Parts: sequence; C-alpha cells; structure tokens
Amino acid sequence: MTRWPNHIEPWRQWRDALGSERMHHGWLLSGKAGVGKRDFAMEAARELVAEPGVPQPQGDHPDILVLSYGPKDDKAEKAQADGKSFELARSIRIKQIRAMQRRLSTRPTLGARRAIIIDPADDLEKSAANALLKSLEEPPVGTFFLLVSHRSARLLPTIRSRCRTLRFPALTDGQLAAMLEDGGLPVDPAAIAAAEGSFGAALRFASQDLNPLAQVIASLLSTRDSDFKQRGQLARLIGPRADRERIQAVLDLAQGLVARAARSCESPEQRARLIDTHAALVTLAADAPTANFDPTMLPFEIGTLLVSAAPASETAHA
Repeated sequence: MTRWPNHIEPWRQWRDALGSERMHHGWLLSGKAGVGKRDFAMEAARELVAEPGVPQPQGDHPDILVLSYGPKDDKAEKAQADGKSFELARSIRIKQIRAMQRRLSTRPTLGARRAIIIDPADDLEKSAANALLKSLEEPPVGTFFLLVSHRSARLLPTIRSRCRTLRFPALTDGQLAAMLEDGGLPVDPAAIAAAEGSFGAALRFASQDLNPLAQVIASLLSTRDSDFKQRGQLARLIGPRADRERIQAVLDLAQGLVARAARSCESPEQRARLIDTHAALVTLAADAPTANFDPTMLPFEIGTLLVSAAPASETAHA
C-alpha cells in the first residue's frame, strides 16, 4: 500500500504527460481537502524541475515556488521577519501573485523548468485570480503551474479552462483505517465515517481524540435528549476551555456525521431536517473563529442543532 493509495491514476496521467513531447503548462489538482493533493504537487514539481546530472537539493528547491496564505497584515509581516509567530491571512493576495510574476522574469536556477504551486487556489482574491490568469494565458517558457483546489467551482472559469484537471478520489474507509494504523493512531469507525474519505480530517479527529465525541454525536442525532444529559456529556468531552482548533475539529466531525446520516436516511422529512442541521453547522463553523461565543454555551448550541435532526423531534433550544 502506497502512502496515498488514491494517487495511482493521477500519477499515471502526470507521468504520461511528463514523458510526452508537449507538457501542458497548467494543472488543476482537484478533490476534497485532505486527500493528499499538496503532497502530490510537491513531489510532481520535483520530478518536473529535475534534470539528469544536476544535483537536486533535499529541502527547499529554488525552482519550486509555493504560494499559500501569507501574513495577515503589516504587523504580522514584521513578526514573520523577526522570526516570531504571526497570524495568517484568509486569502492569497494580489501582491503575492505580483511577487511571483517578478520571479518569472528571471531564468530558473538549476535547470530549464520552474514550478509554481498555489495552495489553495480556491482562496485567491478576485484581483489575484485575474492577475494569475494573465500568466496562465502567456506563461514564460519552462514555467508550469500546479493549482491545488478543494472547491474548483470557486475558481474563475477562464482559469479552469486553461488547466488540465487531475482528479483525486476520496479514500475508502478501509484505506483511511490502514493509514491511521500505519501512523500508530487509533481507529474508530464512527470518526472514519465522519471523515468522508479525507485523511486530513481522519487524522485531525484521531489526534484530537474525538472518537468518544463521535459516539455522543451519533446518539444526539437519534434521540430527543429531553433531559439535556447527552448535551452535557458533549460539553464535558469538548472541554471547558477548548481552543479554536478543537472546536473546529468538533464542528467538522459533526458535519461529517450529519452528512453521512442524510445520505443513508430513507425518510424525506428527516433527511430535510438533517440537511438543515448540516447547513446550520456549516454556518456555525464559519462564524466560530471570529464570533464572540460563550465557550461554555457553544457545545450546547452544537448539541441543540444535532438534536433538531433527531427523528420525530422538534427544534429544541438550550
């Protein structure tokens, strides 16, 4: 079993193209988050820029440029320059694209090719996406773009049309279990089901020890919890001072379990409730990083949303 068993077909297509006379200059690596697209992009870029007889560095490569989230503001940039921790922006900005384009005016360092990885390309600001489009339309000789995308529908159609797409399938539950076992991590069927084929999600659930929470979430989706005991248990398992990372992991877990339940539900009425609950959890997850939620009440809010999807139940309020 390879590190990423879902990469067999993408590698076949990539290496076929690499061995052909005309290699496409733009590649869109498409698939859900957590299926190894960035790992693929880094390894594929190394294959692309390597030349026979030219020693290649083991660490950072001068001919591979990676664009991702940069510092949030001038204060964060100063902290980065001073070697301190800093807050990241939530998008890839036009000045990053402009800096990359200035690099393209020079020749590659070690060979004839250069690779530009943008991860995730979905989060390019509009102005940054438009600026990137110009480079995709008229790329310098020897320059190749690998755009990592979790939600390719968010990209400009003109960007998608100038790229060849490599699709990365979700991992099976069995593959996720084997990869967790290889890493010495606990395997829980409920958490694996909630990961929905994403090793990144499964890894986060395992590292956060969310397996007991998965059981409580599943129970809340099936009972009315009229005495609030299960919501209290959910709050205890989340913890009284849970940090942002743990809260987001819990919300991701809840979304995955609700989505799985909706797909297998035979009752149209309950499926509708599950879909509404999933939408509410997505909204809560988007708001949680910035909203001033009471940390003691947020777990009860999550639990109440889950209870609202239980069979023959009405929406309850904590």
